[in-house]
Amino acid sequence: MTSWQERVSLKPYNTFGIDVKARYFTQAHDDAQVRQALAEAIERQVRVLVIGGGSNLLLTGDIDALVLHMASRGRRVLQDDGDRVVVEAEAGEPWHPFVQWSLTQGFCGLENLSLIPGTVGAAPMQNVGAYGVEIKDVFAGLTALDRETGELRDFALEECAFAYRDSLFKRNPGRWLILRVRFALSRTLHAHLDYGPVRQRLLEQGVHAPTAMAISEAICSIRREKLPDPAELGNAGSFFKNPVVTAALAEQIRERFPGVVAYPQADGQVKLAAGWLIEQAGWKGYRDGDAGVHRLQSLVLVNYGRASGAQVHDLARRIQADIYERFGVELEMEPNLY
Repeated sequence: MTSWQERVSLKPYNTFGIDVKARYFTQAHDDAQVRQALAEAIERQVRVLVIGGGSNLLLTGDIDALVLHMASRGRRVLQDDGDRVVVEAEAGEPWHPFVQWSLTQGFCGLENLSLIPGTVGAAPMQNVGAYGVEIKDVFAGLTALDRETGELRDFALEECAFAYRDSLFKRNPGRWLILRVRFALSRTLHAHLDYGPVRQRLLEQGVHAPTAMAISEAICSIRREKLPDPAELGNAGSFFKNPVVTAALAEQIRERFPGVVAYPQADGQVKLAAGWLIEQAGWKGYRDGDAGVHRLQSLVLVNYGRASGAQVHDLARRIQADIYERFGVELEMEPNLY
């Protein structure tokens, strides 16, 4: 039997710092404990919510389920041909320390994904991305447990159906439980410096021939300036996806707002900066009780201490309605709602 605790506060297990309780709570440190917890949940007829770092959750009430916290650890080199290296990490590994470990080994590829909260197992779920790099760009496979059949399955890149902040795993919630993930890295740096202010920050730091570690440090400094530390101010990072709209709608918006931040896509559509839309609508720095919009980054909703998940969700819906009314654009929330 795994050790199940009852009526456990989930405040330490979600970066918003929302204080709700799980009916049952347990941790899994390896595959056997995962299987055991799932089997016992079936036996007791209790549904299961699997969580990692809790950085992509908005908990709006107590969870009438077994909350299974993935606490597995381990990282290893699987293949090394001198330049290309395949590394594997367990699902419960915290993401940023894993990125830092890879850089100290001399492996390049993850530097643009520095300082993202969460765990390795959660990263493929929404194809985490930042500063021009996404998980799919460095992905070499993963192993997941099929909760319908109990079988383990290895997934290759093309089987994951990665898209912008999306994947097969996100579109089939509750079916696949990711156990470990593999990444294809290199000892040769292929720098991605053209997205956002990365190149400018490196020049400000006097770095003209950047290493992977220097890029990571620059990105960490940018993120620390722009984004609040969840340990100090509850948040889940970017709360809304950047919306992708038709070229016609983007042009209509540009006619009214010439400064709109927009990125043409390969399929002819246009990606708009959600943060720009929210700031333009006057929400930046807004606060209602302890739920608010960050004063420096309008894409980030925050909990100033005692906000409930329902209050944060209500604020998000008000922002969505306002953006749709002003721009005709529908904003989609990034965090999973429970």
